Amino acid sequence: MRSMLNHMRYAELIRPDSVRVWRDEGVRERLSWYYSVMRGDAPPKYIIVKNVPTSLRNREIPSLSTEELLSEHVKTRQEFGRLLDEIRGSSDPWRHVRVNGVEGVSFLDLKVELARRYSSPCRLCEWKCGALRSEGRMGYCRVAGVNSFVDNFFHHMGEEAPLIPSGTIFYVGCNFRCVYCQNWSISQREGYTAEEQSPEDLANIQTWLAAGGAKNINHVGGEPTPNIPAMLTSLKHLTIKTPQLWNSNMYLSEVAIELIKDVIDIWLPDLKYGNNGCALKYSIVKNYFDIVTRNIVIAHASGDMIIRHLVLPNHVDCCTSNVLKWISENAKRALVNIMDQYRPEYMVLRQPRKWEEIGRRVKAEEMDKAFRLAREYGFVGPVEDLWYVA
Repeated sequence: MRSMLNHMRYAELIRPDSVRVWRDEGVRERLSWYYSVMRGDAPPKYIIVKNVPTSLRNREIPSLSTEELLSEHVKTRQEFGRLLDEIRGSSDPWRHVRVNGVEGVSFLDLKVELARRYSSPCRLCEWKCGALRSEGRMGYCRVAGVNSFVDNFFHHMGEEAPLIPSGTIFYVGCNFRCVYCQNWSISQREGYTAEEQSPEDLANIQTWLAAGGAKNINHVGGEPTPNIPAMLTSLKHLTIKTPQLWNSNMYLSEVAIELIKDVIDIWLPDLKYGNNGCALKYSIVKNYFDIVTRNIVIAHASGDMIIRHLVLPNHVDCCTSNVLKWISENAKRALVNIMDQYRPEYMVLRQPRKWEEIGRRVKAEEMDKAFRLAREYGFVGPVEDLWYVA
């Protein structure tokens, strides 16, 4: 306990905005669920999911088809929704759950089984590459197997103010090929070159981060999507009262986001591009805007959210404008971080002539235009670098 308090005081000292940000009524309103879980007033969703029973028995699961399990998942989600509503409206939310969950096959157990099946052949992201990961075959994301491959984990002091300190887990591998990736040594690294972590190991990492004062468990990378089976399974071994955060490019398949959306307390999606063409050119990914916005709508309906938009040089008109307009119309409860952190890295540095149009930092006038567009689309801010639709 002393270590946790010292870590939190240290965070407040070096990032006083992590305290100031909660004085803003708009921020508190839009992050109300996350705030209540972070303070310990309500249970994180993964504990609620563990408290929802299914009609299944362990011995019958292997004989059931995936379609039958998906049908059970739809029915059980209705029970989850009822319990969540009851908890939200309760004066004593914790009395509705047990930290270890129910006996028998829970909603979480069902999600774990479905995640395992959808990981081999793999259909967890929209590449749907079909890699037989259970046989050790590597997917497009460069990850094989059903365990997680972790590059590093620590208390991150550089995230958005409401998230400090963030218990961050960097997973290896990614389903994008961003030519300017700042974390390319993690994202473009083959999974087997990192330390393999079992679900129990992953639960221990999360417990250690929580004990050190983390206000959330931040699943990031690379990209966390290939690690959904291990992440969901780790929650079976977890009892911490810390919110779960999904920090992702949001290129998940529809099945994958349905599996995780009930255990995530706060979403931190990237929305880099305002069209499919720029995404294909710079991240080598198809149908980007259609897929990512679809998933952000699903996530936005299920929980609190901070959307990150990285302003790219020469892309305010084609990307930033469209992104901010879309958010103002489709994700009005989300907070938005309009970021100026772009710098030329990775392939942009290796092949400067090929990527000349993004081979510099963003100019001050480009950021000024991005902020002006935000105000034109109805955003107010910034509140500690965060904007929201009034």
